[in-house]
Amino acid sequence: MSMINCEIDDFSVQAFSNDDFKTVTKDDVLGHWSVFFFYPADFTFVCPTELEDLAALYDQFQAADCEIYSVSCDTHFVHKAWHDASENIKNLPYPMLADPTHKLADIFDVYIEEDGVAERGSFIVNPEGKIVCYEVNAGNIGRNAAELLRRVQASQFVAEHGDSVCPARWVPGSEVLHPGIDLVGKL
Repeated sequence: MSMINCEIDDFSVQAFSNDDFKTVTKDDVLGHWSVFFFYPADFTFVCPTELEDLAALYDQFQAADCEIYSVSCDTHFVHKAWHDASENIKNLPYPMLADPTHKLADIFDVYIEEDGVAERGSFIVNPEGKIVCYEVNAGNIGRNAAELLRRVQASQFVAEHGDSVCPARWVPGSEVLHPGIDLVGKL
């Protein structure tokens, strides 16, 4: 079943962010765009490359009024330990959500019960708390933060301009399409 336009359930989780622990709830994600970026576990191989990639573009996500929430089934204590142990993770500017009870992984349907970890899922959530775009990759396939940012921007564009659609490879400022019978079979 598709999760498009599904509203996320209420949640309350611990997070490690800006050298401190804090609580993040559904109310914190409402009113702005959000990306929930699930990854299998801290202290792994592909995960830090993805988290660094997101960090490199964090200013652009913020400019698009979008917060990044990285999520694994580790505790907030493990997130802090990884932060303290890794020069790469030490510089992450966004919250690392702890999901040891897999509440969030269950909400977003990415929990792998037999392994106790989450799939590599990326979910774009609009300011109303509804999923508007998502992708789930196999654990051995890393994601591209630039493509995720492009999808956030496209999601925002179509939310604002309901009569337009973004074609393949659309980027802000590119031409859009206006669906109609005159386009059928011509593109």
